[in-house]
Amino acid sequence: MRAREAGTLADEAALEAAIATEVANSVRRQLECGIHVVNDGECGRPNFHVYAAERLSGFERRPFAPGQNAWTRGADRTRFSAFYAEMDAKEGMATTAESVCVGAVSYTGQPQLQRDIDNFKAALAATRPADAFMSSVFTGVQFGSSEYYRSNEEQAVACAEAMRQEYRAIVDAGLNVQIDDPILVNVYEFRYSDKRDVAGFRKWADEHVALVNHALEGIPEERVRYHLCWGSWHGPHSADLPLHDVIDLLVKVKASQYSFEAANPQHEHEWKVWNEVKLPPGRALIPGVVTHKTTILEHAETVCDRIVRYANIVGRENVIAGEDCGMGGRIHPQVAWAKLKALADGAALATRQLW
Repeated sequence: MRAREAGTLADEAALEAAIATEVANSVRRQLECGIHVVNDGECGRPNFHVYAAERLSGFERRPFAPGQNAWTRGADRTRFSAFYAEMDAKEGMATTAESVCVGAVSYTGQPQLQRDIDNFKAALAATRPADAFMSSVFTGVQFGSSEYYRSNEEQAVACAEAMRQEYRAIVDAGLNVQIDDPILVNVYEFRYSDKRDVAGFRKWADEHVALVNHALEGIPEERVRYHLCWGSWHGPHSADLPLHDVIDLLVKVKASQYSFEAANPQHEHEWKVWNEVKLPPGRALIPGVVTHKTTILEHAETVCDRIVRYANIVGRENVIAGEDCGMGGRIHPQVAWAKLKALADGAALATRQLW
């Protein structure tokens, strides 16, 4: 995939065959670990950062100008500047490109999307899990640059309306859709954490949630999962937004299940916050009970305890055990599969305890 992005891919057919094989392997291995609700492993795309340029018209990728890279700003980067300088040198974060809007936005990812759906459905037909979902992204490109629309807000509406086509296509194919939103809480770190401007963040976030719901119009809530994360990078995360400051907005999203980070050390304590907000009827929580942010393997009893805490607050029937965020490229695959096995083993313990 890196070769394709760089324009040096020698054999397109071989890559497409490899993607189909890896989707089948991913589904099979999830089931072998004891996972009941599977996805396609997101094998058909390199990441969500390049999604706008890959599946939406009107965007081009450009290197960030000096001082413009949003990923290199925020209170955490000021507080731990030496750590991040070393990390950027190793991982190339300082040269990350952005998707710049230079024309009208429309959805153009139909071939890639159909490929992903076909590969996933073929894998499901061979394995028949209890349930399945496919991830898609709420692009968050309103956080980037626009040279075509009059404002980032106008651009964001165009992107939401374009991405709705992907969400609907996934659901129309008989799959549940998970909306991955990498921006909602992360924008606090990048834009507002330096001044601890929670009020300014909440004004922006309220509009953002309304835009997510606009993108989901016409899609049954029971077919939608919504995922947010506090950033996938391996860092201190000392400036992460507390769940307390966004939880009321989270439950406004028109989804039947909410997936969020709950296992990493900055957020594990926040199970208590769900005592403050009543979970709307027909909704369920998918707390992360294993995390990609450490290579330490969670014990099944630890996983069980994390699940039971949530079940005791919102009801045992309203909790689905999940992972903090995607593991690909963030943790060694051998450890990732072991964590999924621990997730399933801990869920089995919790089920016996709760029932």
